[in-house]
Amino acid sequence: MKSSFGRLIVLVATFAIMFAIVTVLRTWHSGGDLRSLIPGFAKKSGQFHPEAFTLPDKAPLDVGDVELLSRLNNEYARLTEAVVPSVVSIDTAGMRSEQLLDIWGGTRVRNYPTQGQGSGVIVTKEGHIMTNHHVIVGQQKIRVTLHGGKTYTAHLIGEDELLDIAVLKIDSDETFAPLKLGDSSQVKVGQIVLAVGNPFGLGETVTQGIISAKERSLSDNQRDLFQTDAAINPGNSGGPLVNLRGEIIGINVAIFSQDKQNPGFQGVGFSIPANDVKDSLFQILDRGRPVRGFLGVQMHDLDAAVRNALGYQDEEGAAVMGVSPGSPAQAAGLQPWDVVRSVNDEKIHTSTQLFSLVQRTKVGETLILDVWRKGQPLQLKALITEGGAAGATAKLPADPGGQGRTHDPEDVLQALGIQVRDLAVPERLRGFRGVVVTGLTENSLAVNLLQAGDLIVAVNNTRISGASEFFLNLAASAAVQSTTLHLIRDGQVVMVNVPAVPRQQ
Repeated sequence: MKSSFGRLIVLVATFAIMFAIVTVLRTWHSGGDLRSLIPGFAKKSGQFHPEAFTLPDKAPLDVGDVELLSRLNNEYARLTEAVVPSVVSIDTAGMRSEQLLDIWGGTRVRNYPTQGQGSGVIVTKEGHIMTNHHVIVGQQKIRVTLHGGKTYTAHLIGEDELLDIAVLKIDSDETFAPLKLGDSSQVKVGQIVLAVGNPFGLGETVTQGIISAKERSLSDNQRDLFQTDAAINPGNSGGPLVNLRGEIIGINVAIFSQDKQNPGFQGVGFSIPANDVKDSLFQILDRGRPVRGFLGVQMHDLDAAVRNALGYQDEEGAAVMGVSPGSPAQAAGLQPWDVVRSVNDEKIHTSTQLFSLVQRTKVGETLILDVWRKGQPLQLKALITEGGAAGATAKLPADPGGQGRTHDPEDVLQALGIQVRDLAVPERLRGFRGVVVTGLTENSLAVNLLQAGDLIVAVNNTRISGASEFFLNLAASAAVQSTTLHLIRDGQVVMVNVPAVPRQQ
């Protein structure tokens, strides 16, 4: 019995010694502290010993080593401090209505609230604000927040839908800090600019970039825009684009994005030049509405197809596709298929350039038109009148007594009696292309086929992007055959066949 107990003691002791040796070897191989195995040396659970550390107390470079960058840094900060107090955040609220079908086939009207955000810039000491038309359109309540966080209500003075400009007035008799509208004609590609606004409702945000390009256009009726790579995001609309002097050289209006559902900045933003903004501001403050020159023509660029059709070989000019009755163009003697080569000795390269030049002309001034007609040069004089809504809408009213097929495209379009307008900038930014029907002349061939509000997207399966292109394709087709118009009506794709204009007997 004693012998068995002794062997057990020896076995236990041997096991304990071997376990201790293995533990020591493992601790030593792993780089551990062997003293931690001795009772009394082990750290108490949760006890922390401060670590020794040393932080550098000197920057890698002195200010003198990067003197130019340091001055530039300070100047950017000074520029921002001078500009930001004049930029405001705009919050809008309103109520919109829509018609819904009920289960019995009737209709009912549903009203629902809307909210929006944007930016603006104070341009007068009295508190007038420039912003975009699409920021405030359809909204009944407007509230602006200034740099210091103070909020005011504001009301609409006037709007320029074509230019996408609106003028607001802060409801206060206080004196405000405005920014100066600079001379955008002096802007050069490559110059440094800052964009200030309220993207995504985050508050004042400043981004820096350059002018990437000039004379960009988003529609046939849109004047030339500046393109910039300064980051512009949703909510920046209406904010200023400023130069290094803190002058407004543009009002931010749009971005280019291939994702129409979730648009985001991709390095391409657009701003309305300050000179155009200034003209619109003065007209709205003086008359409550914009006043533009009106010539009364439908134009088309001289692409290869148009040059071949006209027998015109030069590159310069824009083709006249139609002349509105009673317009300055008709009084001047312009005819369809004329080519306008210059206006007041300024060479014309595109129809957009001609429209922009006419719109900038003061009412009552005379333009000298250098015209090519069937191989012969002509010089015509056009007395510019006020355009207003007529200037913003491309249309050719029909003369019911003159219906009859002719090789003159104006007569073809008059017989059809379709009046359309180009899409506004917000509509184009949502990915739409085409023209919107604004009216139909009584007793015309298309009066019972189309409706006001129809969005025409193609003529005979050919996509169209503007009124000039629509009239060109329609006149050429309807003169000889039935024409299929592809359109969107009440959210549905519809095809309408417009009959050919009959020959005169």
